[in-house]
Amino acid sequence: MTFTERVLTENAELCAVIRAMPFNRALADGTLARDVFRHYIIQDAHYLEGFARALALAAARAPDAAGVCQLAQSAAGAIAVERELHEHYLGLYGVNPDRFAATPPTPVCEHYVSFLVAKAATCGVAEAVAALLPCFWIYRDVGQAIHAQADADNPYRAWIETYAGADFDAAVDAACKLADRLADRAGAAELGLMQAAFAKSSLLEWMFWDSAWNLRAWPTPAGNRPRFAARSNRGAS
Repeated sequence: MTFTERVLTENAELCAVIRAMPFNRALADGTLARDVFRHYIIQDAHYLEGFARALALAAARAPDAAGVCQLAQSAAGAIAVERELHEHYLGLYGVNPDRFAATPPTPVCEHYVSFLVAKAATCGVAEAVAALLPCFWIYRDVGQAIHAQADADNPYRAWIETYAGADFDAAVDAACKLADRLADRAGAAELGLMQAAFAKSSLLEWMFWDSAWNLRAWPTPAGNRPRFAARSNRGAS
């Protein structure tokens, strides 16, 4: 059994729960409320930038040229998806650069990004790749499941086709192969760290969608607005 096969078996129940989440059911039948998807897509734009940074950090520590190239291309691909897909939806929902910059990452988004960047910057590359892998795998799993149910006029068709498409499918396969290759070189202790990293990121994927569905944001004690903001030097993608 490969590393990927092992962790997918270990996390199969969670993946099934994610596919059946209210957010994803409503996305599939096109009834997802616009404010919920707008909340999600703003946070996804924040997340994908952090995800790309983590991929770039992992690329710098890859064990060979092939790994460097693959991870760097994945980082560039994450930014490309962000700019194309999010430009469409953020523009559609009237989210201009100022509004985006004034909307900070939610606690879940910030935690997930911080976790990935920390793994990529301070841990072995095998553990970092294992932490990054659920975003690839789960989005394909969800995208393909939704694509099989969604009507042609689904208002979220652009999102669905991105994650059910051939290009993303190939990227996921490549990420799985890299994780398996790194796992083949790992000792028992490192394999355990890889499995734990994959499991935590998978749980954070569930938390991200749950946060979007419930429109969660930073708490505001005594009714005060948070004084922090998103990256002020960044416009809407």
